[in-house]
Amino acid sequence: MMEPEDIKQMIELGLPGAHVLVTGDGHHFEAEVIASEFAGKSMLQRHQIVYRTLGSKMGNEIHALSLRTQAPGE
Repeated sequence: MMEPEDIKQMIELGLPGAHVLVTGDGHHFEAEVIASEFAGKSMLQRHQIVYRTLGSKMGNEIHALSLRTQAPGE
């Protein structure tokens, strides 16, 4: 079972320097991610960036992930 801290670490590894906060119950999670990589990107592009950091865990160990993504200063 995935823990919020596991997801946080995966996102931070894929987006160095990002501010990441993850909460959840082991199956359903919420994440707030602030990263400079999001500047000028659409919401869909931002979510795709985060999903790439999680790889095959999405849809398997992570059943649901609600995302709030921002670039610094937004």
